[in-house]
Amino acid sequence: MVGIAIGLLVVAVASGALMVSRSVSGTVSDASSIQQQATYAMRVIGQQLRQAGSLYLNPQPNPAEAGADAATLAASVVVFEATAGDTSKSAADDLLSTSPPLDYINPATSTLLGSSSPDKLAVGYRRYKEAVYGSSTEQTLLRNCLGSPSDDAKNDAQVKILSVFERNDKNELQCTGNGTVQPLARNVANFQVRYLLQDNSVPGATKIQYVAASKVGTASDWGKVQAAEVCLVLYGDEAIDLPADSAYTGCDGSSVNIPTTGAEARRMHITFRNVFQLRSQGLLGTVL
Repeated sequence: MVGIAIGLLVVAVASGALMVSRSVSGTVSDASSIQQQATYAMRVIGQQLRQAGSLYLNPQPNPAEAGADAATLAASVVVFEATAGDTSKSAADDLLSTSPPLDYINPATSTLLGSSSPDKLAVGYRRYKEAVYGSSTEQTLLRNCLGSPSDDAKNDAQVKILSVFERNDKNELQCTGNGTVQPLARNVANFQVRYLLQDNSVPGATKIQYVAASKVGTASDWGKVQAAEVCLVLYGDEAIDLPADSAYTGCDGSSVNIPTTGAEARRMHITFRNVFQLRSQGLLGTVL
C-alpha cells in the first residue's frame, strides 16, 4: 500500500510538471510564431516603402545620341524620368481604387496614398527593364508585395509597381496590387499607419509631425510625407491563463484590455512598430 501511494504521488507530481511544461512550451511557441510573422510582414512593407517613389535613371535621354561615339555618350546628360505610360490615365491615378491604372505613373500622385477607415497603405514606384548579367534580353527585377508582375509582363502594360496593404475581416494583413489578393500575416488584432509630414509653410521653421491619413489633406500634401510609421498588433493561437484585467499597449499608446470572448480571448498580444523613410519624398515640385 505504501508503494502504491508513493507511486501515485510520483505520477501526480510528474503530471503536474508535464502540464506546466506544456503550457510554457505553448506560450514560447506562440511568441516565436508571432515574432516571425511580424518580422516577415514588416520586411515586406518596409521593402515596398523604401522603394516607393523611385524613378528610372535614363543615361541617354536624347534619342538623337543613339549613334554617338562612346566619349560623347559618357559626357551626355542623364535624367530621371518623371512620368511614364499612358498619360490619359493621369486623372484616374488613384492607388486605392478598385482598378488603379498600372500603365501610368507619376511620382507626384503614384508614390503614396492612404486611408484611415479602414486603415490602408498604398505605395507605388516605376517599373522598368534593364540589362541583367547572364541574360541576353533586358529584364525587370522589381516586384511588389506579391512578387508580381512576372518578367514576361509587357513593360508598357504595367509601368507601375503597386502594393496595397490592409487588414481584412478575417483578421489577416493582406496585400494586393499587381496580382491577386494574398494574406501576409494572420491573427492581426490591429493595423495602423501614421505619416511623418514635413510642414515648411513657415520659411526657416520646417516641422515634422505625425498625422493620420485623414489629416494629410489634399492630394498634393502626400508629396510632403517623408516617412510612414507602421504598427501591427498580433495575437497568438494558444489560450493562456490570464488575469481578468490583462491588457497590452496598443498602436495609439493607450492600454487595451485583452478580450475575454471571441478569437482573441485569453491570447498573447504583442505590438510591433516601425518607421520607414521614403526615398524620393521632398523632391516633388523641385527637381521633378
